[in-house]
Amino acid sequence: MPTESSWASVREAQLKATQILPNVGMAVITDVGDQYNIHPTQKEPVGERLALAARAIAYHQPVEYSGPVLKLATIEPNQIALTFDHVGGGLEARDGDLTGFAVCGPDKKFVWATAVIKGLDQVLVFSAEVPHPIAVRYGWANYPVVNLLEQGGPACITFPDG
Repeated sequence: MPTESSWASVREAQLKATQILPNVGMAVITDVGDQYNIHPTQKEPVGERLALAARAIAYHQPVEYSGPVLKLATIEPNQIALTFDHVGGGLEARDGDLTGFAVCGPDKKFVWATAVIKGLDQVLVFSAEVPHPIAVRYGWANYPVVNLLEQGGPACITFPDG
């Protein structure tokens, strides 16, 4: 079963800071992180991603730097539809089916969910255990196993509000 995560809470707070403060970016590095240390040992990918953010934010260059960012979550019968910005040529699942999604119902108990890509910018999330989902989490773990990305990009999406 999915559990709470202090590291995921930190990532969420960092994302919120980028949404509130002007000229602030974030490099999502869940795909190159370290299982036992919140500070990644692989520094080069982190630097490359931060450099892309600087090019876009500080120098106003038209580069895709963030990976997919949740734009809208719509509760539908038996599922939640997630629509993303910053999808490049579209969303894709690296190495098979999407992983790392969980849903909950009114009881707020998260269970692992099935997620499928629909079109270029949407993911549908559902579970037979949750007939009336009210919330979705993605990668909510200290060391998440996730694989949703923009085509050709790193496995890094920003997902506000848990």
